[in-house]
Amino acid sequence: MNIAITGATGQLGRLVLNMLIQQSTPYRIIALARSPQKAANLEVEVRHADYDKPETLAGALQGVNRLLLISGNEVGKRAEQHRRVIESAQKAGIEWIVYTSLLHADTSSLSLAPEHLATETLLKQSGLPFTLLRNGWYTENYTGSIPGALKSGVLLGSAGDGKIAAATRADFAEAAAAVLTGDGHIGKTYELAGDEAFTLSELAAEISHQTGGNIPYKNLPEAEYAATLQRFGLHSGLARAIAGWDAAAAKGDLFDDSGQLSSLIGRPTTSWRDTVTAALNETS
Repeated sequence: MNIAITGATGQLGRLVLNMLIQQSTPYRIIALARSPQKAANLEVEVRHADYDKPETLAGALQGVNRLLLISGNEVGKRAEQHRRVIESAQKAGIEWIVYTSLLHADTSSLSLAPEHLATETLLKQSGLPFTLLRNGWYTENYTGSIPGALKSGVLLGSAGDGKIAAATRADFAEAAAAVLTGDGHIGKTYELAGDEAFTLSELAAEISHQTGGNIPYKNLPEAEYAATLQRFGLHSGLARAIAGWDAAAAKGDLFDDSGQLSSLIGRPTTSWRDTVTAALNETS
């Protein structure tokens, strides 16, 4: 049985691969990468697979039984890129695709949702067995703001009092590994989120508590937050996207309390407070 992972050199892909290796799984693991040289240090077979080059996908998917399709990182191009992978998977006779989608993709107001929903539709139309892992936000998406907050003395955002049920990237990777090597998941959609939710005010309070400082949260209107991020050097498109994601969080789009992630990994998800501690340790 062969399991292949797309985006194997990315942050999530590497974590999934390492977990499969550590589990000493009887399955043969194949890393699919746009730049195979970046995967030279991986302890698995590496194959060249570029979403934008269909000719690489045909060979890369030969002999693969189970495929983890990790969503691409080029917003605006992903639906078409994923379509190429799915069509190549059909031709290769792949038995099962597991796709990393977005939390509540069918109802979310996040700007990322339409491409994920389009990919889900492609999978449903493909006739291939599939499983949807609708991943929520990574806690690291917010702890990455800690250095800037410490420097400026304030945590900025547009999420209001929205609850963010985030989990670590490693938690989501562990769930993907569990599904890929498990049974009974075909045809299921999992809404994956952290067991504990936090608001950005609570995040700021925790940063203050752990550092002994006073880092308040300042909530800004979406447009003002986007403009502020641009002044900090972010590209205008990315700045608007980040502010928009916060605005979606304010509507509850990053909250879920179903506990499906912890159920899949067989343990509570990593505490966001522990992730704050880890981030602070990295900055010290």
